[in-house]
Amino acid sequence: MSTTFLALDFPSKEPALALVKKTIALNPYFKVGLELYVAEGPDFVRALAAEGAKIFLDLKFHDIPNTVAGAVRSAASLGVAYQNVHCGGGLEMLKAAVAANAEAAAKLSLPAPKLLGVTVLTSLDDQAIQQIGFPRSASAQVKQFVELAQEAGLDGVVCSAQELPLVQSLAGKDFLTMVPGIRPSGAASGDQKRTLTPAEAVRAGAHCLVVGRPVTAAPNPVQALQDILAEVASA
Repeated sequence: MSTTFLALDFPSKEPALALVKKTIALNPYFKVGLELYVAEGPDFVRALAAEGAKIFLDLKFHDIPNTVAGAVRSAASLGVAYQNVHCGGGLEMLKAAVAANAEAAAKLSLPAPKLLGVTVLTSLDDQAIQQIGFPRSASAQVKQFVELAQEAGLDGVVCSAQELPLVQSLAGKDFLTMVPGIRPSGAASGDQKRTLTPAEAVRAGAHCLVVGRPVTAAPNPVQALQDILAEVASA
């Protein structure tokens, strides 16, 4: 059964908490990304965890190994269930993140958050990848990053649903996959380029889905979330 994370992509805690209160009994999984974290900080994450939320802290750390290790260590102390780093930071950075994640959890007697590597952002297509300077397709770049993530000992990756078969062929079905850019049939794709519907992603083997605007921008967010959860359950 795939898990669906609701993205709390809001500029402040008030609308985020209002949505959490409406939906946590229905689905306790939430994603906190850069916009909300920068606005409200770690105290908001702690408070959300105290309410029983299972949090994917989506900050995509990407820096020198020592700096990323410190950031991962701090994030692990917040009681989150998942966090992530950019695979583009290189093997030594990824290894430092893995060690720091385990160390912080052990020190606090907490379960270690699942540590995922961001492969290629779902807002990028082949043309955008090549504009950055990678002389290959998005899928070929994902392949290279998955191999790095495995070698470093990460729990899984963040990837497009379209790359799920590739990830599974490289790393097996137990290697975790967090899939953003999920768009129900008929929903606007926005700035996402490589998307699938919830049912398509589940059938492709996604462990976790991230859904944001199709719920948060819906006239009735609770009903929109219920519809997505029903589609996931029946896929």
